[in-house]
Order: sequence, then structure tokens, then C-alpha cells
Amino acid sequence: MKPILKLLSLLLFLGFSAQAQPKLIDGVIAQVGKEIILKSDLDQSAEAQKRQNPALEINQCLVFEDLLMEKLLLHQAALDSVEVSEEEVQANIERRIQVFIQQIGSQAKLEQYYGKSVLEIKEEMTPLIRNQLTAQRMLQEINGQVEITPSEVREFYESIPKDSLPLINAEVEYAEIVVYPEVSAEAKQAAIDKLKEIKGRIENGSSFSTMAVLYSEDPGSSRNGGEYKGIKRGQFVKEFEAVAFNLALNEISDPFKSEYGYHIVQVQRKIGQELDLRHILIKPKISAENLEASKVALDSVRALILADSLNFAEAAEEYSDSEDSKLNGGRVMNPQTGDSKWETGQLEKSIFYALESIEEGTISEPVFFRTPDEKEGYKLIKLIDRSEAHVAEMATDYQRIKQIALAMKKQEVLEDWTRDKIKDTFVRVNNDYLQCTFQRQWINNSSYAE
Repeated sequence: MKPILKLLSLLLFLGFSAQAQPKLIDGVIAQVGKEIILKSDLDQSAEAQKRQNPALEINQCLVFEDLLMEKLLLHQAALDSVEVSEEEVQANIERRIQVFIQQIGSQAKLEQYYGKSVLEIKEEMTPLIRNQLTAQRMLQEINGQVEITPSEVREFYESIPKDSLPLINAEVEYAEIVVYPEVSAEAKQAAIDKLKEIKGRIENGSSFSTMAVLYSEDPGSSRNGGEYKGIKRGQFVKEFEAVAFNLALNEISDPFKSEYGYHIVQVQRKIGQELDLRHILIKPKISAENLEASKVALDSVRALILADSLNFAEAAEEYSDSEDSKLNGGRVMNPQTGDSKWETGQLEKSIFYALESIEEGTISEPVFFRTPDEKEGYKLIKLIDRSEAHVAEMATDYQRIKQIALAMKKQEVLEDWTRDKIKDTFVRVNNDYLQCTFQRQWINNSSYAE
């Protein structure tokens, strides 16, 4: 399954073209059922892999086979009525955008790198994400019920030559208590007053676009005059949409609050449930005193924990501002693996250095951090467990070995399914790719393009 999952996890800023045409046309290099692959699809997928790993030497034939497999999954999904909702697609895009922002440093840097606004990036991602989620859903239909027994895990482990056992990198498990500084009532009111002033200037003849360029603190739209086009429900936070979709054409809203700050918005065009709009964002300013107060508050929480007045998990539930970890005893889950183990190379620098300075079971001093969207705060970090790099062993790494063994078993089920479906599916491969050595029998069971 690894090649398929690798394809499904590429950086997703390069959309697939989609033309369901049965005849061979310029640019079409393969057809699987009613699904086609364009030469541009192959080039873009190869480019995306290269961006992920610049040192990687791209094998076009392997990338091509990944695309053939995805198209087979999509073709079968259509036959089996396997679908994903628009809400799932948009939620997945939003999560991926946040990961990309975190990796590159900020939303502004992301937009600068791609020369596009976040909204434009999301629009280009949508068809590809829909295809990928549909292919993933089809994969779940194929092998979602596959299970593995402890005896099968041990049999798998014992079948691996000792010099080929997987190496487990150094890992840590940690918990956190996060505190963001309070925003003063004065700072909130200052943001609202600023927006009221800007609104008044616009109503007296100033350009909304110019005001957005001058004053908006939204890096995704300020340089474009605050403009977002083709907005559909589910693309923005609920507070924003509740205002925007209830405005009359050209009406300017009063200042309103979202998790990002305070906004005013003006709708420029309405077509059904789709909007073009401009908006201006002002973020309340956090004072140095409020930031320091959050550190002092965490010092007090740390003192209570060290005095055994409450344990770390209780403190996390009561005091932490992190919705992701506070109800999990503060334990931070790794979104890439779904468990609480983090390879040290995956950690943010501030967390890495904090964990380096403490022993297992102990708690750091308050650590300053800044999120990709420029929110600042402090956190306490507790080191739960640390393991050094080592060769996998059944006694200590059973869950990791089980994951590998289960993945192998699922791959076998998938390969059996693929062999059967290729025999029953129309496959056409362009002659330019007949020299490829594929892992599956695409060519032997295909119609070749002239």
C-alpha cells in the first residue's frame, strides 16, 4: 500500500485536469474505465514529489503506475457508489492548508511561495482532494475490515532477517499545558473602533480596496484589496459566513468577531450561494504585560503540580487553552501517525529544546511559542517517555511491528483485488509508456493507444 499512500499524501497544490472522454486525444496518456490521465497530470505529480524531496530521483514510470492505481480506485468507486461529501472535502483542505502553513512558517510565506492567495490554492486543491478522498474511501472498502492476530504479528517478525529488522528512530512522548494571553477589553475595543473608522471612510467615498491594502491584517487578501472570489459555504469560519451570506449586495457589515480577530466585510457579487467579497481584518493587540501574565499564570500552575496539589492531567483539563490535548491529559498526539510518539526530528524547535533539558516525568519551565498565524503564548511541557534509536524488538515495539505487519497484509488484499479488477476494466496505455516495467499487469490486460 505504500506507493498508493505516498501518492495520496503529496503536496496538493497541483490539480488534476478531468476529461471523461473515451477516445484518445492529444495529452491523454492512459485511460482506466472512464477515468483518464493526462501528460500534465504525470508531470505535475512528479513535480509535487520532487518538491517534497528535492534529493529524490523521480521515476516517471512509478509515478505513472501510482496514477493508474488511483484511477482504478476512482473508476470502481463510481461503480460502487462510493462518495465523499463536500463538507469532508473542505474540512480536509483546511487541515492540509494549516499543516502547510506550519511547515513553511506563515500564511504570508505560503502565498508568496506559490504566488496565489490561500483561497486560490484551496480552489485548485478541491478536485484533487475530492479524488484522493474518494480513492481513500475505496481503499477502506477494500481492506478496512482486514485484521491481524498476535500470532501473525510474531510470524511476520520472525520472517524478517535479523539484519533487515526496521530501525526505530529516537522518539518522545510528551504532554502540554497551553496558555494564551488574555486580550484586554481596551484592545478589543480599539480594534472595533478602528474598523468603525475605516467603515465610515469607505461610506464617505474611500475605496474599500485601498483601505484593505493599507490596514487589513489578513495576509491572504490584504494585498488584493481584501478580495475573495467564488466563496461557498464551508470555506470560512462560521462566524464569518454567518455575516457574509446575510449581507445585501454592496452593504458593509458592522465589525464582528471571529477566532482570527475583528472584521468588516462587503459583498460585491451574489450568484446563488456563491459570493465575491472584500473584507478587512484587525487583530486586537496583545500587550507585553498580558503576555507576561500568561507566563506567570503557568508558573503558578507548575508550582501546584510540583507541590502535588494536582496532577498534570488535572491541570491540563482545568487550565490549558489547547482543545486538542486538554481532555487527553495534555498528551499531544502525532497527526502523522495517530499515536502519541514523535520522532525528535518532527518536533518544533521550542519543544525539542525544552524536552532536551528535562528528564522523563519532569516538567519544563514555561516555554514561549508562536503559532503559524502569529498567536503567541506560553506552555508547560512534560516529558512522558524518551526512547533512543534502536532495532525493532517484539518486547518494546510490538505496536509498531503490528502496524507494519497489518499494512503488509492489507497490501496483499489490495493486490489480489487489483489483479481481479484490471481483468474486468478497460485499460488503455499510450505507446510511449510501454517500455515501463510495472508492478501490476496494466499492459498485458490493456488496449494500447495508436
